[in-house]
Amino acid sequence: MSKVKSDILKQLANSFPNFLKRDLNLIFDIVIYEISNSLKRGERVELRDIFIIGVKKQKERIALNPKTLEKIKIPEKKNIFFKISKSWNTKINEKI
Repeated sequence: MSKVKSDILKQLANSFPNFLKRDLNLIFDIVIYEISNSLKRGERVELRDIFIIGVKKQKERIALNPKTLEKIKIPEKKNIFFKISKSWNTKINEKI
């Protein structure tokens, strides 16, 4: 099940009634902005005992076009990887 930003902000507002919704929205935007900027710089984002997000580089390579069997040069590109912690993985996979 996917989550929408508005649903996350509603849950945060219910959990923390002392904060204003606009403040929670600003905090959420700042966190997402900082995570995306650090990934752009090639850094790794780690929230201890929760998850790790990082960037892996795929090397430049030569591939074949299956239709024409022409060789194609595929440039280097970056992919995002996500790894969840063992404790969260067991919590998620527990049966209720």
